[in-house]
Amino acid sequence: MSRFGHYATRPLRRIAPMTFGAALVCFLLIGWLNRDQDYLTPESGLGYWLGIVGASLMLLLLLYPLRKRVAGLKTIGSVAFWFRLHMVLGLVGPALILFHSNFAFGALNSNVAMVAMLIVSTSGIFGRYLYGKIHLGLYGRKAEVRDILADIEAMAHALGDGLPVGDRVVEQLNRFAKQATGVPRSFLGTLCALPVLGIRARVIRHQLLRDVRSTIAAEARRYGWSRRTREQKIGAIAELVALHLAAVRKAAAFAFYERLFRLWHVLHLPLFFILIMAAVIHVVAAHLF
Repeated sequence: MSRFGHYATRPLRRIAPMTFGAALVCFLLIGWLNRDQDYLTPESGLGYWLGIVGASLMLLLLLYPLRKRVAGLKTIGSVAFWFRLHMVLGLVGPALILFHSNFAFGALNSNVAMVAMLIVSTSGIFGRYLYGKIHLGLYGRKAEVRDILADIEAMAHALGDGLPVGDRVVEQLNRFAKQATGVPRSFLGTLCALPVLGIRARVIRHQLLRDVRSTIAAEARRYGWSRRTREQKIGAIAELVALHLAAVRKAAAFAFYERLFRLWHVLHLPLFFILIMAAVIHVVAAHLF
């Protein structure tokens, strides 16, 4: 089952990003609540240097696309490392800029830079979500539908081996997979179908595991299995069923998310360069006038 582990949702892997996100939100909330205390000013002192550091971090965001495209940089860290760094810089940089501005708008040039930064940051968070939907694991290789379907078939065979109700389980899973992936849908149709698909997957999982539990309980009485052995067998089958359903959902939604990601990519890069131009104009205007 380790072969199919990339389809699993692993809560422990979310602890670090969730902790980072929660800490950043608390940090921003404290700044927002104390914005009227005038602890920071954009023109001088710590507030000024927060703006310099924040702008520098935003400029470093260019390292990620350069790492992917420039041959000479491919030996400097993995793409996964640079993607993580890109995400961190894309959140910390804007946070420092917000502290630099003391959470307030100012002159026209600073307002344009601020709005552009907030739009790009929001776009980056959305892009991170789409990226995870079309890759095998957030930092894994890009998924291919044919590979996912091959994994689905392999998991179905594994479920049918050595299980008294294996044929019935495989039949229901294959029916769900065929219904979920066999009918091409429009962009809007897929958007409407995805939530229903998730609900159906949970219902089918519950039904299958109920049948498996009753069957294995009967087998345990027949062969004298211990409770631990019985639970191990149920756990292994439950994990494989969950991975199978997750793979089906990924295959069904792949085209939808890939199309969204391509559209997002077309929009995100120009927005980032607009941000760079607005930031340069703001810095020049702030130091000259």
